[in-house]
Amino acid sequence: MGSLSWLALFALFALCAVSDEPTQKTAASTQQAAATILERHCVECHGGRLTRSGLDLKTREGLIKGGDSGPVVASGDAGNSRLYDLVSHAAEPGMPYQRKKLADEEIAVLKAWIDGGAAYASPLSKGEPTEEWWSLKPLVKPAIPEVKSSPDAGWVQTPVDQFILAKLSEQGLRPSPPADRRTLLRRVMFDLVGLPPSPEETAAFLADAAPDAYERLVDRLLASPQFGERWARHWMDVVHYAETHGNDQDRPRPNSWPYRDYLIQSFNADKPYARFVEEQLAGDVLYPNDVQAIVAMGFLATGPWDESSLRDIREDTIDREIARYLDRDDMVTTAMSTLVSTTVHCARCHAHKFDPIAQDEYYGLQAVFAGVDKAERAYDSDPNIARQRRALLARQAELPALVAKADRSLLSAPIQAETAAWERQLSETTTRWQTLDPDAFASADGATLVKQSDHSILSGGTRPEKDTYTISASMSAVPVTGLRLEVLADDGLPMKGPGRQDNGNLHLNEIKAFVAPKGSAAETASRPIKLVHPKADFNQAGWSIEMAIDGNPGTAWGIYPEVGKSHVAVFEFAEPLVVSAEEHLTVRLEQIHGRGHLIGRVRLSVTSAPAPLPVQADVLPAQILASLGTPATARTDQQRATLAGFVQLERVVHDLAALPPQQKVYVATNDYQPDGSFRPAAMPRPVHLLRRGDINKPEGAAQPGALACVHGLQSRFALADPNREGSRRVALARWVTDSKNVLTWRSIVNRVWHYHFGRGIVDTPNDFGRMGAMPSHPQLLDWLAVTLQENGGSLKSLHRLIVTSAAYRQASRSVSHDAEIDGDNRLLWRMNRLRLDAEEIRDAVLCVSARLDPLMGGPSVKQFVQSPGIHVTPVVDYLNFDVDSRENYRRSVYRFIFRTLPDPFMETLDCADASQLTPVRSTSVTALQALTMLNNRFIVRQSEHIAARLEKSSGDRDGQIALAYEWILGRPATPREIDLVSGYAQEHGLPNAVRMLLNSNEFMFVN
Repeated sequence: MGSLSWLALFALFALCAVSDEPTQKTAASTQQAAATILERHCVECHGGRLTRSGLDLKTREGLIKGGDSGPVVASGDAGNSRLYDLVSHAAEPGMPYQRKKLADEEIAVLKAWIDGGAAYASPLSKGEPTEEWWSLKPLVKPAIPEVKSSPDAGWVQTPVDQFILAKLSEQGLRPSPPADRRTLLRRVMFDLVGLPPSPEETAAFLADAAPDAYERLVDRLLASPQFGERWARHWMDVVHYAETHGNDQDRPRPNSWPYRDYLIQSFNADKPYARFVEEQLAGDVLYPNDVQAIVAMGFLATGPWDESSLRDIREDTIDREIARYLDRDDMVTTAMSTLVSTTVHCARCHAHKFDPIAQDEYYGLQAVFAGVDKAERAYDSDPNIARQRRALLARQAELPALVAKADRSLLSAPIQAETAAWERQLSETTTRWQTLDPDAFASADGATLVKQSDHSILSGGTRPEKDTYTISASMSAVPVTGLRLEVLADDGLPMKGPGRQDNGNLHLNEIKAFVAPKGSAAETASRPIKLVHPKADFNQAGWSIEMAIDGNPGTAWGIYPEVGKSHVAVFEFAEPLVVSAEEHLTVRLEQIHGRGHLIGRVRLSVTSAPAPLPVQADVLPAQILASLGTPATARTDQQRATLAGFVQLERVVHDLAALPPQQKVYVATNDYQPDGSFRPAAMPRPVHLLRRGDINKPEGAAQPGALACVHGLQSRFALADPNREGSRRVALARWVTDSKNVLTWRSIVNRVWHYHFGRGIVDTPNDFGRMGAMPSHPQLLDWLAVTLQENGGSLKSLHRLIVTSAAYRQASRSVSHDAEIDGDNRLLWRMNRLRLDAEEIRDAVLCVSARLDPLMGGPSVKQFVQSPGIHVTPVVDYLNFDVDSRENYRRSVYRFIFRTLPDPFMETLDCADASQLTPVRSTSVTALQALTMLNNRFIVRQSEHIAARLEKSSGDRDGQIALAYEWILGRPATPREIDLVSGYAQEHGLPNAVRMLLNSNEFMFVN
């Protein structure tokens, strides 16, 4: 017995014995014994680094005050004290939480101490934890258990089995015999590729008598491209992947799918797990030359996005700030739950109640993601094009600094010669502009438009929040090649304009041009004109002229602070255009976002100059015009550098425009086009610890970091430049993937195990804390984790190790004796019988009907009819979708996934809810599922296809039923089954007989 137990017994005896010692001495010894017990077992969580449940036991004041649920002691009355009830396990949860109950003598000391008034001699010290939590202990590869003396020693196939057998032997259990080969084939195929074996695959495996036939089958499945499709779907569950925003505006995200394809490719390529994780947290920074590392950032953007609060309300509002904290919370929760199986998000309002996670650590993780948003980022799928674009963008970024210091590189002979050639071309070329005389002009939202003597249009009267001006003009029947837009200053406008905003600014969101029959301004009856190569004499930072033709109404051309001046923009036509006498040229100026940032006075002109149009003096910046106005021999070095820099920039812009258009992917990024007030952060936004999670109670600024409870790793990141947001994510990626991060490696091993056995070694895959489950085989978990590290993070090696084990190959039979000892099969004395998930059921039906389309990758298929609604959330109809369309034959992983509008068929079969992280799918067996498998239009139609295929393959009814059993259930039918099902088919039709087999437990479950 330890010294503490002797101390406790001594105090107890002192209370009970008749003694001449003064009562004060007895009370003092009881206080000392109680203090020792509290320091050793309780203060760690209640008054040390944490004060869980608001209870601080270090002082008597804290004890009497109690915690969040009120007082925990009634001084002098242990029988009515919640503290005594908890430590004696008379109330839930028993304390110390999820640890062994205190010794009886220790409980007796605490009772005597409370009955005696619960006095403190002095404040308690924090004390040392009696035992570190299992998931935070150092990761050490345990010795493989010896099983030579076991009668089942010959059962062992891999080291995994030795750990399993050791646990079984402790409980007097024995493993089950191997499953038959048909059962094993079906099991491992669904597990590794998510598809059933074909009759040909079954026959080949049954005929293969080689000792390594099963191992070669496993290798073939791991090398199959369908492996990535299967295991990507599991990861998509865990990270709540969907292709819509969710919340009140469930707008579709048309470019989420590249992340799904990234997952498939990564699993197929057996990407080392550390690299896989790094790419998803900071791939854009760590691996900028790898296109897929940009796509990988979709990981942090899989969750919902609050469009209303993050885009549609004012930037300077509390609601916008709340939305940002919540959006970052989703990133933190996704990253930490998925990668380290930790409920960090529980520390948002206070220190974690159960795990050693402080509130400042939670906000430190928020600070890691303070510089990125969920948005569409453009990228090049061709690595060569990506390299060219990066080089051009780097040159574009460095030119302003080179110009500012008149760098010698810009004064070199080759560059100055190029500048002189440009200047000669400019002086030799004249572009004549024909000012358009509008025939018709209108404001869509109530402004008054008046034509002026110079053919410009002046806007007055009501100033609506948004407006669209439509201006039409006749033209002579000559080819035109470009359009000039002038926004003119006017004394009648605020600040002289050229905008109508109080500060003279304007926002032109989109300019559109088309040729329409006279008398009609409808775009449906028109020929659209593609505008290219825009140029302007001034571009507001982040509001350049290119944004007026980018097709995004959330971006715009702006001219602030250059107000009170006229400005001009020039657009080329992609092809020369002729407007006939029966037509007119119509220009539409859309001013949608900006709250009254309307154009005050506008004039339009066209030109017939040969395309491409040269840079014109009327769109050159004032500084360039001033340099051109100085004779070449009299120019300063600064003027020469200014001109050279401008020419070099023009060349860069031209070369960028010549590159193929970029693709888009929805990711976490700060490289995206602004959308109204939703704009990238120039540097990480400030994050504060919020007391009680209240936005109105900010405390100190949060510093980027992770968790202190993972020993051997720094919890606060030392960053050379904290304003480089990418360095924050890189630091987190390095922290997560470090070989000393015990949580990461235990987490991924447990997830893989879970999907093979239907239950993890820890059956709470997202929570390795005190509120989670304890591991059933902790040594096996650690052995697998270290082995994964030793194998370079190869997940395929982990899969192979697990599915070639004897434990995995067991039959799923039940034995009443074993069930009495281990009813839920935690020790794996048999294989678990698992129901197919929704995707497996759907894909298996398509396999049997021979309709499954093997096409991989690409945009998700919308297996529904979509019609526009008055809300941004589309109107979606799954019922009337053509069940025979090619889109319906794609594998289920390629479905377009709505957050708020799930597919009823898949939802009934327990498909993951994309609004939530789903580490474990619920598995129900309901009457609704049976009705769905009988009556759903997809099942009904596929049953007809299967029946037609059976009839084509056999003209005999009994032969058709025999084939149906082989195709659907993967085994021969018995004579009795053929007789019964043939009779049923004769009476109700072969398609209905097929539906009956598809609705059977034998099809829906894997033994």
